[in-house]
Amino acid sequence: METAPEPLTYSDDLILSILRSVKTIAMVGATPNPARPAYLVLKYLLLQGFHVIPVNPGHAGKTLLGQTVYAKLADIPEPIDMVEIFRRSEAAEGIVDEALKLYPLPRVIWMQLSVRNDAAAAKAEAAGLTVIMDRCPKIEYGRLCGEIAWFGVNSRQISSRPRQAPAQFQRMRIQAKD
Repeated sequence: METAPEPLTYSDDLILSILRSVKTIAMVGATPNPARPAYLVLKYLLLQGFHVIPVNPGHAGKTLLGQTVYAKLADIPEPIDMVEIFRRSEAAEGIVDEALKLYPLPRVIWMQLSVRNDAAAAKAEAAGLTVIMDRCPKIEYGRLCGEIAWFGVNSRQISSRPRQAPAQFQRMRIQAKD
């Protein structure tokens, strides 16, 4: 019988430092289907001021939310800060291999919720990249910037009064657009 892998833990400081420093994100597995989570995350990150480059060989050359879609990471004509993997766990190792051939190297490999590949993570970390697995940058951004609390979620207070964005979120939004 297989034993379950150790749970993954990442400090809020690490996640926040990534989200504050990253500007260009290549999203592998982006989709034009608005009912899919990959579409919603792409749209959200764009609205937060990130430059998100969709990667999907089936839609290469088209545009998605105003962004050109590329077939593979190597086709992207600019440096990438973070590669977000929105594919099955088994595909992650090949995507990391592709990312490790880029120059300059991206600083972060981020695997979406339910995506975990320890071998791929070990390769990326051995090359000096930071790896986050089984997390969603949309959720983490909202959680760490206080955005979720705007809607009365997890604030222990439900109100119909409009709330102002917390100062921490306003600073982060400004920094992300620099």
